[in-house]
Amino acid sequence: MSALAGSQLLCGELAPIIEPGFFSSVAVHVAVVIGAVAAIVAAAVGIFTVMRSQSFAGEALGDIGTAGGSAAFLGGVSALWGIVAFDIVAAAVMELIGIQRPRGRDLATGIVLGAFLGLAALLLYLNTTFHNTTGAVNTILFGSVFTVARSQIPVIAALSVVALVIVAALYRPLLLSSMSSEIAAARGIPVRLIGAAYLLAMALAVALASMTIGTILSTALLVGPAATALRLTKRPGVAIAVAAMLGVGAMWLGVLLAYDSFYWAPNSKTWPVSFFVVTLIFLAYLISGLPAWLGARSQTARA
Repeated sequence: MSALAGSQLLCGELAPIIEPGFFSSVAVHVAVVIGAVAAIVAAAVGIFTVMRSQSFAGEALGDIGTAGGSAAFLGGVSALWGIVAFDIVAAAVMELIGIQRPRGRDLATGIVLGAFLGLAALLLYLNTTFHNTTGAVNTILFGSVFTVARSQIPVIAALSVVALVIVAALYRPLLLSSMSSEIAAARGIPVRLIGAAYLLAMALAVALASMTIGTILSTALLVGPAATALRLTKRPGVAIAVAAMLGVGAMWLGVLLAYDSFYWAPNSKTWPVSFFVVTLIFLAYLISGLPAWLGARSQTARA
């Protein structure tokens, strides 16, 4: 059987769940690639985000990306550059004012978040005033992976490589400092330097996630699959692989459902990818807790 015939047979088998043109759409191809890359980076960084109890920092960087994306739109450049720049600056400020100390993390994060949210409010106002459009604002806040230009794939790939190289190069000291900063320091590990490098990787991961599901929802991709994976396994390396599979699966299925939603009656309007991705991640997290919940109920019944 030829490759063309095999492809036609596959499309015929999947016709009930995949609408026409899905496999030939350039926008879908780009969304699938970028979604997978963002999910893999988020998984590698997210495992340590959960282990270090820095989910609030991830959420803050996502929200801060709103200011960056708005500034980029005002300047007429890609939102990715604005989000990356603002997130890196915010991560650096968090580090400088004390996020490396566990007791100071929430305080530092809250101070930086409040300042950048004020700036975001101003920039969003200017966008809607001078450009008279809410489309860019919605894209920044909630993402639109279908609108990412194909030309941005090399840039996104490069940023992803940087984040993954940081995690891979610092894996062992980062893992030890995540479990116990005191033990890591006693062994001569530069905890603050490791923390600063990790924040850089987190800033890049959040920026990439923001390009797929928006700035205010990016934490779902960073934390959700990682938290689910750590429920299923306590081995960090395995957890990263599981989180990557969960994230990629949610992204790809979200892209498929969003594409199909255009054909759903009666409005012929595409539902946002971010809605499906976040919903799927949330459901996966709930399902991962069922074994423990059922086990607890069984023990209670026996008692």
